[in-house]
Formats: sequence, C-alpha cells, structure tokens
Amino acid sequence: MNLFDLTGRTAIITGGNGGLGLAMARGLAKAGANVAIWARSAEKNASAVEKLRTLGAGDVMALTCDIADEAHIEAAMAQTLGAFGRADICFANAGISGAGTPIPDITAEGWDHTLAVNTRGAALVYKHVTRHMIARAKEGDPGGKLIATSSGQSIMGVNRSSDYAASKAALNGLTRAAAFELARHQITANALLFGFYETDITAKADPKFAEWMSRRIPLRRPGDHEGLEGLAVFFASSHSDYITGQCLPVDGGLCIS
Repeated sequence: MNLFDLTGRTAIITGGNGGLGLAMARGLAKAGANVAIWARSAEKNASAVEKLRTLGAGDVMALTCDIADEAHIEAAMAQTLGAFGRADICFANAGISGAGTPIPDITAEGWDHTLAVNTRGAALVYKHVTRHMIARAKEGDPGGKLIATSSGQSIMGVNRSSDYAASKAALNGLTRAAAFELARHQITANALLFGFYETDITAKADPKFAEWMSRRIPLRRPGDHEGLEGLAVFFASSHSDYITGQCLPVDGGLCIS
C-alpha cells in the first residue's frame, strides 16, 4: 500500500511552472494528484504540463494567472473547479525576489509590488480556495491543506532585502492566523521557510553570495530539488493532518548557524 497516495485529490500550486514550485508539483503528480498550476508564463506553463503529465495517474492543467490580480485568481479557481470538481491542497508558492534596495533607497512602488505578490497574492489565493473548502466542509466533506512558500529571510537578516523579508514574515503571520481560524473546518495551514536553493532567482545573484551561503549552511550545500518532491507530498497528505500553524525552516541548518 502506498502511504502517500493522493489519487482523487486536486492540488493547486501557484508559480508551479519552474524552480521550487515545479519540483513540488513533480512530487504531487507522482503521488497521483490532479495538479493545477497557476502561473504567469504561458510558455513555461506548457512545458511544465508536458513534463508532469507522464509522472502519475492524475491529470495536469496550467492556467495563466498573475496572483497580483484578484480577477485572475477568481478565474483560475473557477476553471480549476470546472476541470477537477474540487480543490483539496493549495501551495501558495508564487513569489518574487523583491526590489533589492538598501533601506535608505526604499521606494513605495517597489515595496508595494513585493508585498502585492508575496503577501497579498497569497492571501487572495487562500481567500478563493478556502471559500470552496469551507463550502465542502458544510456539506460534510471537511478538510484542506494550505502550504505557503516562505523564506528563511523572514527570520534572518540579509542585506538589501527588507521588502522581501517583510513580505515573507507577513506570510508567516498569515499562516498562523489561517491555521487558527480554519481549524474548525479541518483545514491546516503551514509555511515552509526555504533556505538557499539554486533557482532562476538565485542565478541572478552575485556568485559571491552563493559561495558565502554554502560556507554558512551547516550541511555545506544548497538544497536539492528532488527532496522537495517528498516534502510536498507529506504536507499534502493525511499524514500531516495534526501539523498546523507551523513555519518550518527547510534550509540545511542555515537558520541556526
């Protein structure tokens, strides 16, 4: 028997067409879930669907969606329910790196854009997903999983990252509030505070940053994307039902170094 079988479940993953999101989507697809990717790039969406469809028994779809725009979220939710009939799991993974400005150079526009995607976007995704989950619960089918992609920067300091760190710290707060408020419907909410993984975002950083991070991480290496597959499946499965309101560092020990 497969302890982590997600057959018949539907997972939404924002920003699931690349990087950490695609790695987690691979795990969900392999476990048999139907997977709905909501992301901005139609080209990357099509590539992700092609890669995922052969991995498991479930179906895969990708919808062009900018989570900074609530109308996009509402439309994507309606299309997902139209295709799969339900949503059981939501990974609020989409995010941006932030403006990268020192505190004396902060602009209102840069700050607002970072929070609009990383915090408000996740909150609005949860708004529409949980409306469906709560309606199911009232009909006798309770339960749901909310998993946010946060960052170790939400609990640690990094130069030129105040807007990003603040957006992810706020996401941690959203996670705890959602866990408390939604527990009556058997909906859990957790956040994964990722450390240093090699992604398109980190590839744009100064190479010295990667070297510095590798020396600081106790395990002396970046995170491996393959390991994210099982992590995603665990938090999507019934085996994490008694874990809620937690903000878990996934960082090779970086936050304790």
